[in-house]
Amino acid sequence: MMPDKVQSFFYQVPWRSASVHSGAHQGVQRGIGDEFSKHVSLVDYPDARRLDLRQTLRDPYEQIQIRVFKQEASTPLYALCDLSSSMQFKGHVSKYETLQAIAAAIACSAHENSDLFGMVCYQHRVLPELSLAPGHHAQQSFDTIAQLTEVEAGPQDGQGIVEATAWLGQQKGLVFWISDFHLPLSLIEQSLNSLSNHQVIPLVLWDPQEYERLPRLGFGNLQDPETGQQKTIFFRPALRARFVAQFEQRKQALDQLFARFEIRPLYVTGAFEAAMLSDYFEQLIQ
Repeated sequence: MMPDKVQSFFYQVPWRSASVHSGAHQGVQRGIGDEFSKHVSLVDYPDARRLDLRQTLRDPYEQIQIRVFKQEASTPLYALCDLSSSMQFKGHVSKYETLQAIAAAIACSAHENSDLFGMVCYQHRVLPELSLAPGHHAQQSFDTIAQLTEVEAGPQDGQGIVEATAWLGQQKGLVFWISDFHLPLSLIEQSLNSLSNHQVIPLVLWDPQEYERLPRLGFGNLQDPETGQQKTIFFRPALRARFVAQFEQRKQALDQLFARFEIRPLYVTGAFEAAMLSDYFEQLIQ
């Protein structure tokens, strides 16, 4: 059963799916479909329902000709979910709740289009209890997604992304990488290389309050959520401005890294709406 507030989004894949299962995307397998592929002889494809009389009369070898069509096929959609400690931040909205909403929208969209939905969640390691192999089990998908906000708090880095990429299937699919990407750039690059067989859509969850809530003047405590280490700092306007500038520099560095892989990220800085992903895919195909 689908949750009431979940909305689907439009998406399209730019490749032909090799899946043998029917779906809504262009495929490479012959079968029931509207896309004409070629003519073959009745001996090679014994299906008299697809007889092409005109082509048969034209055939110089006087063989009965059959029309062959390409079958529309399914493709897998994956939610690759970062549940590291930095994702526990709650400002205008909770990052965990935003991640949950995005994962639910992906599952809803996949099931509406007869596509497979899979999910891999990670912290320092992959979390098998919150990961799903690609499948058509809608209720299992939503039940597991409902548990994403129940993950235990505590210092956890995101090194599990290296292991997580190996959990994805070999069939080419759409991988929605949901994270705040507060990871070393080298680790992000390594992961993108491992995901080169798929089309990756990075959803970058940032909240302006991550830096807006810093004190303008006076002492403040900063805690690294990935390690749990705390540091007391005397804030002043110039130092606060440096923190804000570092976020902008980080965005530029991420954009440059993704551009090297011909990937366009989607920044989510507030409440998530499924229309954001619909707009993203519509811009990709323009």
